[in-house]
Amino acid sequence: MTIKIPYPKFEELAPKQAADISKAKSPQYGRVLEDLDEGEVFCHPRGVTIDRAFAVEFATEFMETNPLYLNAEFAKAHGFQDLVVSPLMVMNVALSLGVQNDSEKAIANLGYYNVCFVKPVYPGETLRSMTKVLKREVKEGGKPGIATIRTIALNQKEELVLQYDRKIMVAPAGKKSEPSTIAGQPFPEMAEPTVEIPSAKGPYPKTFTGVRTYFEDFQVGDVIVHANGRTITDEHYPWTYRVMNTHPLHFDRLYSTARTGAMSGEPIVYGGLVFAWLAGLASRDTTENSLIDFGYTEGYHTQPAVSGDTVYAISRVLAKSEGPSGLAAGLVTFQLIGVKNIRANQALEKFGADLFIKENDKKKLGKEKIPEKIFEIERRVLIKKKP
Repeated sequence: MTIKIPYPKFEELAPKQAADISKAKSPQYGRVLEDLDEGEVFCHPRGVTIDRAFAVEFATEFMETNPLYLNAEFAKAHGFQDLVVSPLMVMNVALSLGVQNDSEKAIANLGYYNVCFVKPVYPGETLRSMTKVLKREVKEGGKPGIATIRTIALNQKEELVLQYDRKIMVAPAGKKSEPSTIAGQPFPEMAEPTVEIPSAKGPYPKTFTGVRTYFEDFQVGDVIVHANGRTITDEHYPWTYRVMNTHPLHFDRLYSTARTGAMSGEPIVYGGLVFAWLAGLASRDTTENSLIDFGYTEGYHTQPAVSGDTVYAISRVLAKSEGPSGLAAGLVTFQLIGVKNIRANQALEKFGADLFIKENDKKKLGKEKIPEKIFEIERRVLIKKKP
């Protein structure tokens, strides 16, 4: 049923009304440290339907090579319902939807922890996200504190598809802000997440991927120097908002140049995009034959990137183990390293094994941090065995 109403009369009103500047309002978003009470839940606004074109565009823009994200028939042959939305797209959208509520006032994103992709996402599904504050650390002298938060993504059926934690550095303000969202909602997290894997056991199509990226091709200790780099241009501005991220540091030059310290200057490329480009650069050598991206144990953006930077990736095999019974696949753990403005092979030659040491551990080991290193994370994927 629809209701018809007369169209409002066109009438210019502004010239007849003097502006009362005393009534000016400046809505603010994000949260200061005092707003991040342990146990509080924030229900993030909007949500987004991931249509097929958007899913394929993300996969191609960020250089994914796994046909599961590009080829619907290939995905169905592996037991999936349809083309699979790239897990990094799911994570970028879930994180970005939450920025307005949890980190738009944050000084820095300090790390990702326990990232679990628990259920595949398909084109046409609608994602929304929620965040719970796990811990708030207050520093003396009004210094910025650290909040540990957990974000989940739910599909249109209210099914959990993603769960992860991250730490953000947030300044105190001396008082709470006015709430900008409904709080206190149920938070359907998983204490011990489980992962959904399609039941198809093969034989799988074998002509759509390379021949060197099956489970048997990886040995613990292997260091894989990925050939191609990616120069990031001002394309990162629209992509930041395409995945719904609202932090002005990534697209507002007046905001970014007014800051002080290492993050001052040109707008910083949103870290989730850098992460996706690095994973894409590595994909044809590591994950094009993966069935499931289990997620990420721990990872950090160690230096920012700006428009004009060229990024490269290096992977190291940390562990291998057999996969679930009945599946012709095994679990491989990789360490993914990102560098900027130096080729991956040159970075390996210049810095050697120090590239693979966590930057936050360098000081206690008497080592210098590497300015060209921009990212480090551990990831676990389920990779098919040779057909």
